[in-house]
Amino acid sequence: MISQKIQQAVSILNEQQIDMWLIFVRETSSTPDPMLDLLLGTHCTWASAFILTSTGKKIALVGSLDRQNIIDHAPYKVIDYVGSIKDLLISTMKEIDPARIAINTSQNDVMADGLTHGMYEILCEYLKDTPYVQRFESSESLVAALRGRKVHAELEAIKSAIKETLDIFEKVSKYVKVGMTEKQVAGFIVDQMEKKGLSPAWDPEQCPAVFTGPNSAGAHAGPTDRVIESGHIMNIDFGVRKNGYVSDLQRTWYFMKPDEIRAPEEVIRGFETIRDAIRNAAAALKPGIEGWTIDHIARQFIVDAGYEEFQHGLGHQVGRKAHDGSALLCPRWDRYKKLPFLKVEAGQVYTLEPRLTVEGAGIATIEEIVVVKGEGVQFLSDPQQELWVIKS
Repeated sequence: MISQKIQQAVSILNEQQIDMWLIFVRETSSTPDPMLDLLLGTHCTWASAFILTSTGKKIALVGSLDRQNIIDHAPYKVIDYVGSIKDLLISTMKEIDPARIAINTSQNDVMADGLTHGMYEILCEYLKDTPYVQRFESSESLVAALRGRKVHAELEAIKSAIKETLDIFEKVSKYVKVGMTEKQVAGFIVDQMEKKGLSPAWDPEQCPAVFTGPNSAGAHAGPTDRVIESGHIMNIDFGVRKNGYVSDLQRTWYFMKPDEIRAPEEVIRGFETIRDAIRNAAAALKPGIEGWTIDHIARQFIVDAGYEEFQHGLGHQVGRKAHDGSALLCPRWDRYKKLPFLKVEAGQVYTLEPRLTVEGAGIATIEEIVVVKGEGVQFLSDPQQELWVIKS
């Protein structure tokens, strides 16, 4: 996988007419650059420079004690040093003499912002007597393309993680009942995950997130001692990591009251509004469209149905992390900077996850995962078409 992504990066450098991608790091187990998971697959200790060029050069300038580990993990030409990387870096830069140099600094994309301020200062100090500092530019466009355009093996890994997650959700439906706490449900999910030899897709304190009833803590909080009651909605936000890639899905349940033979109309209407908002967004999602327009379709559909708009973006990319890639399906809010205006590309994998409040019952929300194809999208998750109802 690392070799495939490195070759893909070289192709993107040529496509974007950028001569060099320079990733400058140290002590990456403590301060990792987000791109090293795709381009290296291991950690380094001393100051290190990983260089890819449009001509196909793949060079790693690393400390002598890191040499063998780098050789074992990725197909770089490894050149090591003992005292300082400075002279080795300068000579390598002069040999290649790049006109455009991408470095990992960004105001918009966290995945392209891995160069720490201290390392940037060191890099500029080392190269101050060369012309190369003036040739630096953000790697945003490279990162967006590389993380977004999934190769076949990446898609297969994501699909496998999705399958495991849906299997656990199915088991939850058979297990859960009124009177259980959110923590009990979360504990059951964790047990199922561990039996499969899997790990959570994000912070285990919030994965799974289980929230039930009105006034719940919500998706970005851990499960509580809140007891599930009849007449309430339960939502679970959960994903697993498998073979280095993750899933991120949400499903919604309703717990019937003893005298009910079906869920109340207001609960069904809320669920179906979310379901149809996802359908509409998916139908419009295709290469070349700006992400904010897809968010607007789902957001406006929910508002037109009489609900308040949700307070987050419609969807994010998924890959090695639950929040991966650059382009987002999100509103044109300042918090998202330029990301809403990035154009959707084929090969990108997105969540679609609107939500709304059903008064007195809880949150209705679904989260699906789709991959963008040439003319539209394919659902990688089996969409939740009907509200999952648990009888008392």
